Amino acid sequence: MARGSAAARVATASALLALSLAACGQDSGQSSEERDENSEGGTVGISMPTKSSERWIADGDNMEQLFQEAGYETDLQYGEDRVENQIAQIENMIAQGEDLLVIAAINGSSLGNVLQQAADAGIPVISYDRLLLNTENVDCYATFDNEKVGELQGQYIVDSLGLAEGGNESFNIELFAGDPDDNNTRYFYQGAMNVLQPYFDSGRLVVRSGQTELNDITTVHWNGAEAQDRMDDLLTAHYRNERVDAVLSPYDGISIGVLSALKSIGYGSDDLPYPVVTGQDAELASVKSIIAGEQTQTVFKDTRDLAAQAVSMGDALLHGQECEANDTETYDNGVKVVPSYLLEPVSIDASNWRLLVDEGYYTEEQLS
Repeated sequence: MARGSAAARVATASALLALSLAACGQDSGQSSEERDENSEGGTVGISMPTKSSERWIADGDNMEQLFQEAGYETDLQYGEDRVENQIAQIENMIAQGEDLLVIAAINGSSLGNVLQQAADAGIPVISYDRLLLNTENVDCYATFDNEKVGELQGQYIVDSLGLAEGGNESFNIELFAGDPDDNNTRYFYQGAMNVLQPYFDSGRLVVRSGQTELNDITTVHWNGAEAQDRMDDLLTAHYRNERVDAVLSPYDGISIGVLSALKSIGYGSDDLPYPVVTGQDAELASVKSIIAGEQTQTVFKDTRDLAAQAVSMGDALLHGQECEANDTETYDNGVKVVPSYLLEPVSIDASNWRLLVDEGYYTEEQLS
């Protein structure tokens, strides 16, 4: 797909936000002391789930930079996958009188009470990448087209195995899903099933373990070690005399765990080539794995663009305006349909990984 430079888009977004703030009497060139004195820029609390995934570090850093360039103070906190940590951190942000909260939830259903505290204090809330569930106290949602992510992964498997070309040959596949407490997990799964289900129905794809329901295939905290353990068990129980042709993995950390299990019993040799293994987030280790001919595919979600969208939404809310949204129907959190802005994901494999260099996401040196 035709894309301009992501870095240029983010720089443009920063410039536009700075101009917007200047028009409202705010000076993005002020020192932090001056902003504290004038209290015009305000402070944004950014609550991220964990530093164990490089993408969340990038998300936090990108938002900090862009909010600060737009004239805001920032308070960036990581809950390290402990819900109680995230709740305590958000409560502290509210107590300190921060003006906006941007939250990527560890568990989207666990923050109802603290979000009510934010509402009582008049603090708007942006749900970032993971939808905040079962609450009316969320103003808007910035994310990627999560169902499209799963569709890209499923379609990659279909194309790689030549399933749409007809024939009677069947292929063995195993399915992995993300954290059961992450609302995105079901969207990724549903998107993949939209593409793969006809081939399960026809018998062209076979899940030898029989584990196809979402509840059977989730991976707590998206943990790669847990995925490796499960893949080890699947290989031992169901593939002693069979080969795995494909693994649906929703995230690169899970993919690396799956590949470790496959390597341990000899996959990657001329006699036993790797199966098709999908992924998501274009993490550095997985892109290198793709270049090395191990992991097959990942889905690139440019977190710089997502950060820029969150900053744009936050600036609108803090100036009494509505968030920009391009989807007002899909993301029902159980209490309300949350106005959402969905960005487009991109499939990456050995044929086009240089897009990541062209977009300035990685350098040649990082991938060598």
